Amino acid sequence: MRTTCLPALIAVALVAGCRGSQSAPSPASAVANGDWPSYNRTLAGDRFSPLDQITPSNVGQLTQLCTYTLPEVAALQSGPIVVGGAMYVSTDTITYAIDARTCAERWHKARHVGTPGGGPAVNRGVAFSNGRVYRGTSDAHVIALDAADGHRVWDVTLDVAGPGVQVPMAPIVWRDRLFIGNAGGDRAGVIGRVYALNTANGSVVWKFDVVPPEARATWGKGAASAYPISGGAFWTSFTLDETRGALFVSAGNPAPDFDAAVRDGDNLYANSLIALDAASGRMLGFTQIVKHDFHDWDVDSPSPVVTVRSGLSVVASANKDGLLSVLDRSRLGAGAPPVEMPILYQVPTTTRENVDVPLSRDHPTRFCPGILGGAEWNGAAYDPARNTFFVGANDWCSIVQLQKENSPVPRVGAGYFGAAINRNDSAQYARGWLTAYDAESGHVRWKFAAPRPVLAGVTPTASGVVFTADIGGTMYAFDAASGRNLWKQDLGQSIGGGVVSYLADGKQRIGVAVGMRSPIWPGGSVASRIVVFGLRQ
Repeated sequence: MRTTCLPALIAVALVAGCRGSQSAPSPASAVANGDWPSYNRTLAGDRFSPLDQITPSNVGQLTQLCTYTLPEVAALQSGPIVVGGAMYVSTDTITYAIDARTCAERWHKARHVGTPGGGPAVNRGVAFSNGRVYRGTSDAHVIALDAADGHRVWDVTLDVAGPGVQVPMAPIVWRDRLFIGNAGGDRAGVIGRVYALNTANGSVVWKFDVVPPEARATWGKGAASAYPISGGAFWTSFTLDETRGALFVSAGNPAPDFDAAVRDGDNLYANSLIALDAASGRMLGFTQIVKHDFHDWDVDSPSPVVTVRSGLSVVASANKDGLLSVLDRSRLGAGAPPVEMPILYQVPTTTRENVDVPLSRDHPTRFCPGILGGAEWNGAAYDPARNTFFVGANDWCSIVQLQKENSPVPRVGAGYFGAAINRNDSAQYARGWLTAYDAESGHVRWKFAAPRPVLAGVTPTASGVVFTADIGGTMYAFDAASGRNLWKQDLGQSIGGGVVSYLADGKQRIGVAVGMRSPIWPGGSVASRIVVFGLRQ
């Protein structure tokens, strides 16, 4: 591992030994103090930073202050969090704590993965509460680490653990509950479940099955043992309405991903945005955003729960279908039966072609967005000062031909796609978008065409600067009102992780997770890094 403390920070490093205070405030006070204490900063998931020292007029003076180089080449899709002077970030097997001012390592802890569930070796982040750091693992465990030194406090195995099951999502914590879910929805026989765990010891308080018994009739043939119900899993973070105690979870695609004939019906509650009572796990409401999916269009990203300028309570869901879907959540909790949240509007976030053309067993069909298109693990951000949603997206199409009819069902935990041909357009054609939408109407305020897909977190700030990055390695700053590109920096490595804004020594900093090696996404073979920017001193 390597730490770089640049000249502007040398005096601080000599005094503090490149270490900050060990004290750690509560998540609520951390938000107020300028930290970034959760995956999307707030539990509501808006990703909005109230910091305003970096402005449209001075953002061009941003300079790299320090770098932490991980001792590994990772699929770094993690969203860093910052609490009490420490930054925490995770990879598949290692959790890191570094000084948020100087990038000096405080500790890192590796955990051996016994039997990985399959799929990408990735972890998208941690949660923090009461001096502990929480995360999932690729063998379906959830662990708690002491934030001061990284020692393991508890380690529990979720009861869904088995072939094909992973837990890569960044959990969130509210009060004494940790909320997390399992991935593996592209695997035969794996169904998504949401868990509320006791933060003290990891015991299960409640769990929610995405395909409960009453929903199985909507799977048609999939209700038969020959075609195991599969899907509705979770690989991105949740959001929470703290006032109502409502947890919002985005359930992924049904499987087989493409051969929908073996699961005729709506396939509830896969590809749904689901609202759960955070205290009990009872379903409060839902909307199935993609019915009877045959494109692998997961409803997959964290969905900010906000009140727009008109006073309407909404939830914004940007997903792999290439749409931003904004839903009315005002009726949640009004009655005992779950309510369907009405869709107020849907607007494209990327190219959409052949979206209604059926797939064929006889010839390939090209459609957009493809299986890697649309919005991925980072969803919409909301700027309340400008009443604007921002969405980063991927413009990349796929070509699929279905497998022969009555093809064998894979073993439990094996890939369950239902395709004889399943490929993407050449990566050289993959592009990206950052789009700003009026939050009331969905009207496009401005759109930036990026040369490479935009998978990184999008972070609007109070001063009117919006930060994000693309997988070509370029980090950007935009004027939130006009979309004018104010600053960019080539970091030389694929960027698909978090972009965070926080205070260190009273100065606004921008941290970014850099270096995303992946068999799916174009990446590299150079060690991953955390890079921190600030204004010149």
